[in-house]
Amino acid sequence: MLRNLMLAGISGVALMMSGVSAFAADVTLKLHQMLPPQATIPAKVLEPWAKKVEADSKGRIVVELYPSMQLGGRPADLVDQVKDGVVDLIWTVIGYTPGRFPKTEAFELPFMVTTAEATSLAFQDYYEKHLKDELKDYHVLAVHTHGPGLIHTIGSKPVKSLDDMKGLKLRGTSKVVNQMLEAMGASAIGMPVTAVPESLSKSVIDGTVVPWEVTPSIKIAELAPNHTQFSGKYGLYTGTFLFAMNKDSYDAMPDDLKKIIDANSGKDLARMFGQVMDAGDKRGKELADKAGNTTITLDEAETAKWKAQGEAVTKKWVADMDAKGLNGTGLYKDALDLIAQYSK
Repeated sequence: MLRNLMLAGISGVALMMSGVSAFAADVTLKLHQMLPPQATIPAKVLEPWAKKVEADSKGRIVVELYPSMQLGGRPADLVDQVKDGVVDLIWTVIGYTPGRFPKTEAFELPFMVTTAEATSLAFQDYYEKHLKDELKDYHVLAVHTHGPGLIHTIGSKPVKSLDDMKGLKLRGTSKVVNQMLEAMGASAIGMPVTAVPESLSKSVIDGTVVPWEVTPSIKIAELAPNHTQFSGKYGLYTGTFLFAMNKDSYDAMPDDLKKIIDANSGKDLARMFGQVMDAGDKRGKELADKAGNTTITLDEAETAKWKAQGEAVTKKWVADMDAKGLNGTGLYKDALDLIAQYSK
């Protein structure tokens, strides 16, 4: 008996020294997302966020991380998984569910994005003003964007001008981005980013559009070593992201724990997503350069041709939204103004 008491005492001291609570958490939250744990956002935002929430709550909240769709389904299923309470938290690309959140598409239109940080802060403000009805089924922690998206193609098909887009099979990220690629002459193929490496290796596609940030995790430097970017302040496109919690999971928490979630949500979190994306862009470009890849920066005159093609996509989106009574004109103007405000 004495020996058992001594062992129990030793175990208790060990727990205290390690900082681990001997008691079960009050709340356990499952966070599901599509990328591997070493990818930029899972490693640099989602895991640190989970650890901070746990630390701020003194272990009363535990966040379990499930990367790479470990809990089943496809990336497009994530919005329903969190809405229906299959999981408590998700991080996902909004464009994986085309047409479901139409007002978010304003930020996906051609040549809107500056940096990920500036555009993410603008998108968070835009959410507060325009998207609460569209995202009413979710407890939104933050929305954000990635940095400037660019074109990455296989070795035999570099894109040096708009004419080079003709006939290219390019993976796109969303309905709006696919429309943009089609307007610029390519054949757009929609698929989640996780399917890109296999599709490139099997020649299902000639290339893809993604920001520099994601290129290391999907082996772009070795599979698609030609990269085409643009002159000027604005990048070709961006994608929009949602970090959200199941409403019932949030509502069931005691008020003091809700405050911890609230304190780790909103504009500062959107800024963190953006900053991490910008840092990831720098790293992705550095790794491509180190691998001997070719980066083509189109000059201002050539970039202007692409912008002219993109304007048709923007005008159609605005007209379609206006026809639905969603004030596409006002949404587009607000998106432009917010991005400009944060990009000074």
